[in-house]
Amino acid sequence: MALEMRERCERCESAALPWDGPAKICSYECTFCEPCAEAMRDVCPNCGGQLVTRPTRAQT
Repeated sequence: MALEMRERCERCESAALPWDGPAKICSYECTFCEPCAEAMRDVCPNCGGQLVTRPTRAQT
């Protein structure tokens, strides 16, 4: 099962998040840009889980 690489921040919606760019996710794949994640102190507002750096995917 592949990780869903969402392209928009769930908080500000204005940040484009390319699949190979930096982003933060929780265990439910809620996705945020780094400035929003920092503002939320790396805590997901949806589930309360920790936001961690999203892994990058190799280009195929």
